Amino acid sequence: MKKKIFEAKDVVIKFNLRGRILTAIRGASIDLYDEETLAIVGESGSGKSVFTKSFIGMLDKNGWLESGTLKMHDENFTAYKTETEWLRVRGKKIAMVFQDPMTSLNPVKTVGEQIREVISYQFGTDRVKARKQAIELLQKVGIPEAKLRYRQYPHQFSGGMRQRVVIATAIACKPEILICDEPTTALDVTVQAQILNLIKRLQKELGMSVIYITHDLGVVANVADRVAVMYAGQIIEHGLANEIFKTPCHPYTKALLESLPQLGVRGHELHSIKGTPPNLYKEIKGDAFAPRNPEAVKIVHTYDPPFFKVSDTHYAKTWLLCDKAVSYVKALEEKEKKKDRSIVVPGTPIDFSRADKLVSVKNLTVKFKLGHKEFSAVNDVTFDIHKGETFSLVGESGSGKTTIGKAILKINHASSGQIFYKGVDITGKLSKHGMTEFRKSAQMIFQDPMASLNGRAKVEYIIAEGLYNFHMYKNDTDRKNKVAAAMLSVGLTPEFMTRFPHEFSGGQRQRIGIARALVVEPDFIVADEPISALDVSIRAQVINLLNRLKRDNDLTYLFIAHDLSVVRFISDRIAVMYKGQILELAESEELFAYPLHPYTNALLTAAPVPNPDIERDKKVVTYNPCDHDYSVDKPSWEEIKPGHYVRANKAELANYRRKINEIEKSDQR
Repeated sequence: MKKKIFEAKDVVIKFNLRGRILTAIRGASIDLYDEETLAIVGESGSGKSVFTKSFIGMLDKNGWLESGTLKMHDENFTAYKTETEWLRVRGKKIAMVFQDPMTSLNPVKTVGEQIREVISYQFGTDRVKARKQAIELLQKVGIPEAKLRYRQYPHQFSGGMRQRVVIATAIACKPEILICDEPTTALDVTVQAQILNLIKRLQKELGMSVIYITHDLGVVANVADRVAVMYAGQIIEHGLANEIFKTPCHPYTKALLESLPQLGVRGHELHSIKGTPPNLYKEIKGDAFAPRNPEAVKIVHTYDPPFFKVSDTHYAKTWLLCDKAVSYVKALEEKEKKKDRSIVVPGTPIDFSRADKLVSVKNLTVKFKLGHKEFSAVNDVTFDIHKGETFSLVGESGSGKTTIGKAILKINHASSGQIFYKGVDITGKLSKHGMTEFRKSAQMIFQDPMASLNGRAKVEYIIAEGLYNFHMYKNDTDRKNKVAAAMLSVGLTPEFMTRFPHEFSGGQRQRIGIARALVVEPDFIVADEPISALDVSIRAQVINLLNRLKRDNDLTYLFIAHDLSVVRFISDRIAVMYKGQILELAESEELFAYPLHPYTNALLTAAPVPNPDIERDKKVVTYNPCDHDYSVDKPSWEEIKPGHYVRANKAELANYRRKINEIEKSDQR
């Protein structure tokens, strides 16, 4: 049996915010064992980060540990009050890797010096030896040319490389416990897979225990030995990864798993958790999840359930496991069995041979100047978007997806090529009237709702901006009615008009961004990573909303994302981008059935699947553009099957055709 190295017991953490007391952690307990990986999952605001930050004394100045114990081996951290005491813990005993590496690194110091300083401070190592150790650490985390990169600054590294630097800094003191707070949320799926493999390798080499904080259940399936589920400041279920994924017991855990896009069927709504988490400023009576649980028994509204034992390693905090609830649980199981289990057929696909083209992009190239150098962000791209379809662009950060979206909306200037909208060439300068009509017809939903919303303006003004700009209202009453209608269409009540953006959750802020785009009644919307920063359950709500609005308002979407599970569920067609070029384009199911280009395969294998059995044995394919021999046989953009395009040379095309024939033959058997 593994040795327990850390214990958090009955932890209560409070914050004083503007004179009001918020109870962020409400009696949470967890154990951590030697060399294990524990994943803590839950929605934003559930307390995951606050709980683990308390392990190293990094609570906000307004927060404090009200009660409970934090022990590592026989050392009790609960009594620690001074920074000097906590500095003995941070780094040497417990280290932390944060979500955004750019905020963790000092922008005016080289990355090597930042690692070197940690080694010198913690061990008193002289500068020369510490520098050598820092270079070795950079090599250990997979940064090439470590001696050269030692002298570079954070802005000279990609997002994935910056995260590797932060990991190198965290392991510099060889901690026993490494806490990873959403370490891959901002990364592409291929880079994410590399970082996860890196952390697993370092854990094995250094004998560390790792705590992952994440809302991505695919990541959890890949890394976790055990899983703890948090809700409203409490651990509500914990067990081995297989137990949590295959036999979840708490209604919240079940609802989280059911909200995954992988379980959805095109043309039908994803399961989503209705309502919002409870207000932690108020005292919570009973089970905190009860108001959002349609199958809650009466007792949950009055009494908070204790933990019930499911197995020696699996416990859940739900009254449904109580002896007295046996008959009720059986009734629920019978109800579940009687659900319609017939195969759900996706909606009728668009007939692209007859559909009208709303957007046509012909040989588009977009160039930018960086200092004295010019580079192509988008290089000779061609595609059409048909009226009523969702056309998705997928690929890594920097592949040119957002640049294309902004070029279509005339935010970025096209260096060459043409863009047609409703048959009109909009590439050049438009008349004032033409530009106004285009701006009304084509809108954008941005990735980060907080950055794209005016924090000083009330919701009413934010949503009405388009109405003001295009004079689309008769009087104040008409304007307010239009804002109210837009809010209702995205599931927000008009009474929220007088609130500010900071008073809303992430999902609600994204709904405000969608309402702002909808209020001018557009025909075309560019949705730039609109759900990447959202929790699983909120993500399902926003996907359902986008699909419903498309159907009700006859909208056309250009959907930009890097999450292939979401893209598959929402898209009619998918284009795969790499370094400014489209490498493959096909209908959604066709692309997943016959992925031809090696980069498409790399993206598909890298995408995490919420199944521990699949994730642990998965071999991630790394794409190397140097594997193509284009020295003589040059690539071209070819239609290999009706509607399925790929960038390849003649030799590759012959190989891809053989691959399609083999797959089709095996499917017929």
